[in-house]
Amino acid sequence: MIAKPLWLVSYLAPNSFWFYQAVRAYLSRALEIDIQITEGACDPLDDPLVLGDRLDLAFICGLPFIRHSHRCPRQWRAIAAPVMNAPRYQQHPVYFSDVVVSCRSAFTTLADLEGTTFCYNDPGSNSGYQLMRQALMQAGYPPHFFKQVIQSGAHQRSLRWVADGLADCAAIDSTVLEQELRDYPDLAGQLRTVASIGPCPMPPVVASDHLGMTQIAAIQSALLNPDAELRSAMNKASIQGYAAVTTDDYEAIAQGYDAAIQAGYEILSAS
Repeated sequence: MIAKPLWLVSYLAPNSFWFYQAVRAYLSRALEIDIQITEGACDPLDDPLVLGDRLDLAFICGLPFIRHSHRCPRQWRAIAAPVMNAPRYQQHPVYFSDVVVSCRSAFTTLADLEGTTFCYNDPGSNSGYQLMRQALMQAGYPPHFFKQVIQSGAHQRSLRWVADGLADCAAIDSTVLEQELRDYPDLAGQLRTVASIGPCPMPPVVASDHLGMTQIAAIQSALLNPDAELRSAMNKASIQGYAAVTTDDYEAIAQGYDAAIQAGYEILSAS
């Protein structure tokens, strides 16, 4: 049994916060301890709670996680990540970055998007920003591939901007897109995917090393062995279950990020 209350923060898309609340409730039951959960108020790399090592657990994008791990290698460790039900994930804890456009547009490929307006949720997002610039770099396109680049602040807002014609395209975490289409089926008739980048390791559940290995192992074991109530929430979220992961599984994200920066893709600037 874990002796002290835990503090859990989600830095992921809010349309799945209900599921993270279900995970919190399950861990609280399984570990017989009070666990508090909140949504991150800012970029995790700038969050005083992170910088002061005051968090016990977090749901976080792989890019800020591995970047922070390089800065503070003995603070966090990845312990588990969800495996989605859809066949495209092949029973692995991975996701894609789906490049979406309006169904009213004539765009059919990534190349068609040259000179258009691209919107993204956050420059620290792997799915919304980093994977796009990595794809452009690998395809030989210049950093000024887009005519205009604008920040929306959230994947869900990016989807609405594309659907409403305020932007031509956006790169969206495939699991966030799938959840949004479940929540708002009308979007399916407004958006179309023209490219999928990936697969990439799923955003992990991370634990602070200050918990100690016994506590961390108990949390990981609980995630890998959900009860019926959490399984019901997983089914609703189209999640097959959690798989064990390690921090090393996210090194490829860091390598892609570093390569893009070194190649001059630090910002997807407009021409």
